[in-house]
Amino acid sequence: MSIRYYKKQPMQFSDQLVLLKQRGLNTNDDKRVVNYLQQISYYRLSAYFLPYQLQKDKFNNDISFDHILDTYLFDRDLRLLVFDTIERIEVAIRTQFVYTMAMTYNNSHWHDDKSLFKPPYKNYQGYYVDPYNDFQKIISKAIDTKNPEVFIKHYINKYDSPKNPPSWMSIELLTVGELSRIYNGLAKNSDKQKIADFFGLHRNTFKSWLHSHTYVRNICAHHSRLWNREFAIRPEILKKPKFPWIDSIYNNNGRIFYFLCTVQYLLNRANPQNSLRIKLNTLFNKYPTVPIRFIGLPSDKDGKIADWDSQPIWK
Repeated sequence: MSIRYYKKQPMQFSDQLVLLKQRGLNTNDDKRVVNYLQQISYYRLSAYFLPYQLQKDKFNNDISFDHILDTYLFDRDLRLLVFDTIERIEVAIRTQFVYTMAMTYNNSHWHDDKSLFKPPYKNYQGYYVDPYNDFQKIISKAIDTKNPEVFIKHYINKYDSPKNPPSWMSIELLTVGELSRIYNGLAKNSDKQKIADFFGLHRNTFKSWLHSHTYVRNICAHHSRLWNREFAIRPEILKKPKFPWIDSIYNNNGRIFYFLCTVQYLLNRANPQNSLRIKLNTLFNKYPTVPIRFIGLPSDKDGKIADWDSQPIWK
């Protein structure tokens, strides 16, 4: 493959406006458009152009800047909703992780038992993983830091032994990514399955979903796009659900809607009275011009979106 030299030059905001007009975008209020370009940046907004262009670099007829802006705002609101929901699930997973391991081994400090973790290994990316020592390093760093968490400070000021705080404190030190790796690093499949049982999943599916939740959380944390995004890390397709689920036409696990279904499945166990369906419908209704099929919702030949909220999981 031949390598080409990048020749694009930076453009003033006024020139970016001219370029948008040349490509057929209806701008209406030029000053307003420039103001948004100053706030958001042309490059970030350009991620929302493609579905509105049947021909490359030429906007479809009757597409205005408001279409682009509404799509951007829809995506921002979707990201905030997803981020909040992941946080709720993460708390439930931490709770089940700690409770299951502590009760199984009748031990507040099970995390200090090296035998409960896999020996060091290389993961599929070729990186060296040492679940037990990795967890211990995280705890040690939290204890030795200049300004430890209040609960860590309380423990080390009050207790001499064991050195480490109990598991229900220590598990709170993990990021969701570290939590995912520690779960995968448990030595016994039976322990993994006990944790996954609460959520009605096989341990491998739970592992996959936890991994994908880490991935999506990072997307949200970096203010990246969820709408019309093809996921690099996909949650495993659920083939044998124990609880209400979705029809196979919704099995596009490379898009955000399938991920939202995994979120709802977990929430239905962690918080059965959750209002995710209502919040999603409110979001969709708030932005009626945004083509929501690009989140992975199936549609018929006329473009009508499938009746997603009548699916068993959303009832």
